[in-house]
Amino acid sequence: MTEVMAVRYRAVMLTKKGGPDVLKVVELPVEDPGPGKLRVQVRAAGVGATDLIMLEGNYPFAPKIPFVPGYEVVGIVDAVGTGVSGFELGQRVAALTVYGGFAEYLVRESEHFVPVPDGASDTDVAAVILNFVTAWQMIHRVARVQPGQTALVTGAAGGVGIAALQLLRLAGVKSYGSASERKHPTVQSLGATPIDYRKGPLDRLLRTLEPEGVDYVFDAVGGSNIGPCISALRRGGTLVGFGFVGARGILSKLLMFANIFIGARLRGRRGKFYGITALYRKDPKPFREDLSKIFALLGEKKIDTFVSCTFAILEAKQAIELLASGSVEGKIVLTAN
Repeated sequence: MTEVMAVRYRAVMLTKKGGPDVLKVVELPVEDPGPGKLRVQVRAAGVGATDLIMLEGNYPFAPKIPFVPGYEVVGIVDAVGTGVSGFELGQRVAALTVYGGFAEYLVRESEHFVPVPDGASDTDVAAVILNFVTAWQMIHRVARVQPGQTALVTGAAGGVGIAALQLLRLAGVKSYGSASERKHPTVQSLGATPIDYRKGPLDRLLRTLEPEGVDYVFDAVGGSNIGPCISALRRGGTLVGFGFVGARGILSKLLMFANIFIGARLRGRRGKFYGITALYRKDPKPFREDLSKIFALLGEKKIDTFVSCTFAILEAKQAIELLASGSVEGKIVLTAN
């Protein structure tokens, strides 16, 4: 165990329900890692749609307010608790933290950390933890796509959408990406055909290009978007819902789940819902396996993290304000630099 290097550290705290203004910079005492835990000096943290949902106080995997948000981090092992093996001081690690990442230091059980290989920057590593593992698991563990198949991705210029289009291309799947017209160049750069959802019903627009429908739809939007997504599928096709930025309130979520599982079946399709955190809490092993695969793709330069912009870690409020504007393509990352 190393000695504590500082008495206190700074973090961004979610103080109450509300907009980005409820995020406040606070000072907290530096903790020694208990048995089985690591203390990590945070080098970078990702910002995503889930952080916006947490502001509402309804995210099921978040602790009670007040707490420090921050879903994914990369950092340096700063102290090692008793009984921990496989990690050493100064080692670079990554984790799906769910909360706690918007801070200078983080203490968490060692089982949550994955060693980071040399070569990739802290910013790129932070950008792939949530988005690319989410996309990988939807594509390969849930949908189990095959080369030559077809897919539609909604929210295609968002963080997970951009990851999904890249991984679908690597898997040999012909893809379509739903996005506003100004984001079409991004979708095209990833080898997908863009569809402007503002120009009409999504299923009709898609079927002008694929008259029989696609094999898979990966839907990040939810809400009224589910019906057209089901209609965009061929008979026997599969809708995979995730994220659901359009879901607000328990009743809304229940209706969407009913549409996915029952509505799709009634129309001769299959409906599934995927959540990275639910799977991770059930069994963290697939996440560790899949993150290592993503690191390999990153090292081979087969994927692009599409980091849109960076902020300092203590500027999480400004980063989330930008994310909420809807103008961001790709990923926002907070850094310690």
